[in-house]
Amino acid sequence: MNWFLLRSETAEASRNMAMDEALLESAPRLGRTVLRFYSWQGTPASFGFAQKYAEVERLTALRPLIRRPTGGGLVSHASDWTYSLVFPTADAWYSLRAAESYRRLHEWIQNAWGRLGVPTCLAPAACKETPGCCFSGPEKFDLLFDGRKIAGAAQRRSRKGLLIQGSLQGQPPGVAESDWQQALCHAANDAWGVRWEPFEPDAPLNDHAERLDRTKYSRPEYNAKR
Repeated sequence: MNWFLLRSETAEASRNMAMDEALLESAPRLGRTVLRFYSWQGTPASFGFAQKYAEVERLTALRPLIRRPTGGGLVSHASDWTYSLVFPTADAWYSLRAAESYRRLHEWIQNAWGRLGVPTCLAPAACKETPGCCFSGPEKFDLLFDGRKIAGAAQRRSRKGLLIQGSLQGQPPGVAESDWQQALCHAANDAWGVRWEPFEPDAPLNDHAERLDRTKYSRPEYNAKR
């Protein structure tokens, strides 16, 4: 099990979403699962592909607002830790039902926190306080720390692969983001025998991401299209 590990530089919101979609579109060519860690310029918020822009606009003062290629609700990126996963169709994860994929993902993250001495648990059921806001309460199988949600994710499955976009918020104090990233990689190695190979986007992938950024995610008419 050789997976790619991509550590992206801090980027604008539109570029981050463009790169995630470009990775999904490139999954057949890359042929391996990709774990990507990234961060955001400024204080943006992202929202699910099917959400209505006018409703999201009323829920937060953060800007810019960027439409994700995945589902889910509104997510602040002012201080979170973000990652994405792209699985090609040949990976067994691609064949999982959405709920099982979600559960497996957060069990993996729970394992990583356990390695850092932080006890967490999976939410047994949904308990939303504000509809449309991802971190206003847990969905089933979200990750909880001290009774509150600290990890959520959204998925998109296509004929080319599976994209998962995840966010961690309200992280336990005293843990560096780099330590959590390392723990996540070690947990995958122990659980599934994953061997990590550093990855840098090649010219076709970068060109695809740049094109998606320019023609889609940076365009106000796209983000406000519904």
